Amino acid sequence: MPVLRALAFNACFYLYTVLIGILGLPSVVSRSTTLKLVRAWAGGSLWLLRVLGGVAYEFRGLDNIPKGPLLLGAKHQSVLETLAMTLVLEDFAYILKRELLFIPVVGWYMMRAGMVAIDRSKGSKAMTLMNSAAADAIAEGRQLIIFPEGTRRPPGAPPAYKLGLVHLYTRLGVPCVPVAVNTGLFWPRRSLVRRPGTAVIEFLPPIPAGMERTAFLALIQERVETASNVLLDKGRAELAARGIVLPEHDTVSRAG
Repeated sequence: MPVLRALAFNACFYLYTVLIGILGLPSVVSRSTTLKLVRAWAGGSLWLLRVLGGVAYEFRGLDNIPKGPLLLGAKHQSVLETLAMTLVLEDFAYILKRELLFIPVVGWYMMRAGMVAIDRSKGSKAMTLMNSAAADAIAEGRQLIIFPEGTRRPPGAPPAYKLGLVHLYTRLGVPCVPVAVNTGLFWPRRSLVRRPGTAVIEFLPPIPAGMERTAFLALIQERVETASNVLLDKGRAELAARGIVLPEHDTVSRAG
């Protein structure tokens, strides 16, 4: 039954994505309307995930998100948190690799929504360009979401934090909200599997601006990894209670 539900969700999700992507194009005339369309797509996709895939989601710590411009440094395990965070942030911008802007239709939405793209072909200059674009977004009062590890990681994988978030934190002078997740247990990366249960996205207390960069990196990694490990333990217990057997790499926490 879970396999059939997962297949049903996947088919409907990709069809829904194509339909809203094409039908919504005439409305992509400004950042505000584009963000509304993105939220509609995310909300509809997560509804399909719950109804067809049996995967619900829960936000925790929403009161930890301050008003105004800020950074969010999020654990990245799944597409799920990418969709879900768009629903609770007023004027969000993801920091992403420039290659994504070349995806037909999707890339056009990303450009119109004002996402901050990193051109890795620029080498060391890429960081300078990212800082400049991020500073413009912060000046507009936006919330910048960055995945410090740069890509989705399996649940329990050892942390691999890069310096992009540190560069932004030290240059932008805004607080940073750590975000913990256990979403990879329910919507695994690079997989058609969808495991029924309740995924959690938890916003932790913000780290004030002005910390020394090495101390900041150590603090956000410790907070995100500790909270994510707690969520993973609870998520694994929920799946075990449902009789769902996880692959070995999803059953042992390796963060440290």
